[in-house]
Amino acid sequence: MWVEKRRMEASARMTCDFLGLHEGDTALLCLPLDYIAGKMMVVRSLVRGLRLVCVEPSGEPLGTGTKMGRIDFAAMVPMQVWNTLRVPEQRERLMQIRHLIIGGGAIDDGMAAELRTFPGAVWSTYGMTETLSHIALRRLSGPEADDWYTPFDGVRLSLTEEHCLTVDAPVVHDGLLVTNDIAEIAPDGRFRILGRKDNVICSGGMKIQAEEVERRLRPFLHVPYIITWRRDEKFGQAVVLLTEGDTAEAEQVCRRVLPRYWQPRAFVHVGRIPLTATGKPARSQAQALADS
Repeated sequence: MWVEKRRMEASARMTCDFLGLHEGDTALLCLPLDYIAGKMMVVRSLVRGLRLVCVEPSGEPLGTGTKMGRIDFAAMVPMQVWNTLRVPEQRERLMQIRHLIIGGGAIDDGMAAELRTFPGAVWSTYGMTETLSHIALRRLSGPEADDWYTPFDGVRLSLTEEHCLTVDAPVVHDGLLVTNDIAEIAPDGRFRILGRKDNVICSGGMKIQAEEVERRLRPFLHVPYIITWRRDEKFGQAVVLLTEGDTAEAEQVCRRVLPRYWQPRAFVHVGRIPLTATGKPARSQAQALADS
């Protein structure tokens, strides 16, 4: 896709203004320049006059011998953060970053719990290539941490009839962008993502969001699991829970904490929950396992 420089500049200003970044602050580039996330780190540095420190993109960006000094701003993918948290010296460096934004993949509950105690500001991003990186951030660290994203100034949001999020951000994207993300918008303009339109299970006339069921179960199931479905003659689609743990225990938990119409109709033990290369649930593979 072709991108106008003026839109990249506008995106850069929105991020820098939101985070309060100023000329002379230090930014760390540890993402490949082949993708929009890496390109935008360079553009932000050019637009705001940041001192850009570049390291070879790798799974351990803070393991380099480069003397970085104080880092005011960095962008990483979840895999880089996960690796860094495992090494005490690198974890300490990560904690010293003033603003850390994380995008490009799912942030699991364990990582979120670790990041919540960080003294600096850690953010999850919402956006896509079409919006030239993110158009909203949500806080992961400190008392302000929650599930709600705050959109940047100039970004207008709405919902389709199917409750999919639409983004109107004319300074970075031409026209209305309709996503497949089912969302909820608060009166103050913040929003949270409930799941993907692709992951709605239609069972007996009821629409069940797989991610919402998984969220409800997280405090009670402490082994890997995923909500999916299988074809069913009576219900059309029947909810199925795949788990690496004990199916009887999972069934007891579901009966106790889930609404009646969210109840899985089958529980299947698997050796490993299928994941994508970026650590997200591999939904199509899970559905194939449930249907086999």
